[in-house]
Amino acid sequence: MTGPARRPTRGTDLLPGTVGLGRVGGVPVRLHWSVLLIMALIAWALAAQGFPAAYPGRSGVVYAAAGIVAATLFLLCLFAHELSHAIVARRHGVPVDSITLWLFGGVARLGGEAPDAGAELRIAGVGPLVSLLLGLGFLAVGAVLEGAGATGLLLGALSWLGWINVLIAGFNVLPGAPLDGGRLLRAALWKWRGDRAWAAETASRAGRGLGTVLIAAGLAEVVLYDAVSGLWLALIGWFILSAAGTELRSTRLQTALEGVRVRDVMTPSPDTAPPDISVGELIDSYLFEHRHSTFPLTENGRPAGLVTLARVKAVTAVDRYRTQLRAIACPMGEVPVAEPDEPLAALLPRLGTASDGRALVLENGVLIGIVSPADVTRAIDRATLVAAHP
Repeated sequence: MTGPARRPTRGTDLLPGTVGLGRVGGVPVRLHWSVLLIMALIAWALAAQGFPAAYPGRSGVVYAAAGIVAATLFLLCLFAHELSHAIVARRHGVPVDSITLWLFGGVARLGGEAPDAGAELRIAGVGPLVSLLLGLGFLAVGAVLEGAGATGLLLGALSWLGWINVLIAGFNVLPGAPLDGGRLLRAALWKWRGDRAWAAETASRAGRGLGTVLIAAGLAEVVLYDAVSGLWLALIGWFILSAAGTELRSTRLQTALEGVRVRDVMTPSPDTAPPDISVGELIDSYLFEHRHSTFPLTENGRPAGLVTLARVKAVTAVDRYRTQLRAIACPMGEVPVAEPDEPLAALLPRLGTASDGRALVLENGVLIGIVSPADVTRAIDRATLVAAHP
């Protein structure tokens, strides 16, 4: 199961057990341990059951090698699916935070919304298209080789890769968020009615319905046919149901926050500290006087990092007067930055995955404010009350 996804407003960008593999075109690529488990199961199923049954007479080593190669190519196909989402998203001006391969395939995590329905359609549709083309390509190569007289395990591997990619393409266009088909449905409804929020909520509701159907079908398969594969179908359905619910809540939140800007919620003119003083000096001269738990570090009005009380506590008493703040600060590369007139809803995904949960507000490169989780909570509470007020 693959597709582009916006980062949730509450949650993390990294699953526990996720490791970075580097960058492709500037986009971080990450791998969760669960995908290795799935690849191992696929390789084992092909090497121990699928290939020996269809092509008997080979050694165990040959079957194992074929299974590992097929599983590896399948993983690369999943990556190509997600990379295509990322490439098209960036061409439409949508930032891409990361590509993560995990238990249910992969996700290209986008840092914003598509500018219009047409862009949404292209971003969502390119993934299934790439999977379909890969599948047809593998099948075509297999057909050519078979026509040339080739037989055996190679054709079996090509056939499996072809049909599994076609299956992924077909499954992903099912109409329900968070699948690509849900994005396509959202784009079509958005184009039809011109209402992004209504389209997103409808697609999320469709995803919840699809998840419920898959759970029921999977459990029925287990009960009626004693098929273990039904548990996997039910698990996929549960994931879709849960993710669609998260998207529905996120959509409603964004609707409630429509029109709210960062400057409306930020704490203006935050107290700052220079990066070259020691942790001990911060405690003596800043913490009790200002009673804040977060201090942006600035040099000539420009931000140079962020120090929180949690980072201060991590420094032992012995080291406090010989450790400069710049040594413990969260570097600016990891601190979300916003402009004062940016919509708050656009900042929330970045804020939700920040190391220290704060964002700095800059105007022409100069620090003018800070946004904390408490600021966001107050804004959400106010927006929810206003939306519910007759």
